[in-house]
Amino acid sequence: MSSTPTTRPTAPQTRGALELTAAMALSGTLGVFVVESGQPSFNVVFFRCVFGALALAAYCAIRGLFHDHHFTRRTFGLAVLGGVCIVFNWVLLFSAYGKTSISVATVVYHTQPFYVVILGLLLFKERLDRHQAAWIGIAFVGVLLVADLTAAEGPRGDAYLLGVGQALLAALLYAFATVIAKHLKSVRPELTALTQASVGIPLLLPFTALGRTAGLGADWGWLVGLGVIHTCLMYILLYASYQKLPTAKIAVLSFVYPAVAILVDFVVYGHHITPLQALGVPLIAVAGLGVNLGWHLLPAPRRRARVDDAPPAALTPTANILEDPR
Repeated sequence: MSSTPTTRPTAPQTRGALELTAAMALSGTLGVFVVESGQPSFNVVFFRCVFGALALAAYCAIRGLFHDHHFTRRTFGLAVLGGVCIVFNWVLLFSAYGKTSISVATVVYHTQPFYVVILGLLLFKERLDRHQAAWIGIAFVGVLLVADLTAAEGPRGDAYLLGVGQALLAALLYAFATVIAKHLKSVRPELTALTQASVGIPLLLPFTALGRTAGLGADWGWLVGLGVIHTCLMYILLYASYQKLPTAKIAVLSFVYPAVAILVDFVVYGHHITPLQALGVPLIAVAGLGVNLGWHLLPAPRRRARVDDAPPAALTPTANILEDPR
């Protein structure tokens, strides 16, 4: 039996893996910057958009990306629509941190891939095969375990349930933005990110309590960090890695994000997930990989053999013939 030679990753793939790992690790520290800023979620997102747009505009100007932007009226409108989804996705996620915890909100939020599949089914009549449906079912069980609805029985029960719901809705909005982004392949991703961050400035200004920033002092650093580190730098690393990596590696490395978030939440705030919640994390992770990589979970359907076309018994090695689902 000959063994298949293993292919070593190329230099661009290795660099892409490092870039994506760094981007996901930065994503995992996002909650600390949000909580430590001490600002309401609308304020946090508003200033993330302000500082993120300034940093991305400087980067795009230095790289000369404004000259050949490839925006059309249609693609610019789609980028703006995606920006609306992204901005309110941030608002909901950041609000969920305070009502549940960084760990719970992040893991629940990481159900985005399943929403993308469901949106494809509803909006574009894409086919949902039984394997995808099974993975989504497993992920749903994982979400129920991670959400730990028994926590809703405490004094903050209503707020906790609201936080879980906000994380799920944030994931849905991110899925909408992902579907929209599929139609923006002709536009440089840095310009798309700049457009999305810029959209948030006028959109959130009416909801921003600017008076709450009086006397913020050194805590401005958390808000600046959200814009420069978690918006400009993180998205540059993210988009650069996507160009170098196959889907399989992207799917696997994306789970660095919730893993780092759980670790940071424990180290900084002492929050830890219960054993029951810990069972849900691998369910969501494996289901996410299954959907992204097209793993087959269920056995192939059995095909009934007809009497008139059945081969002689001596030539039939088994009684059951499995059909290739492809």
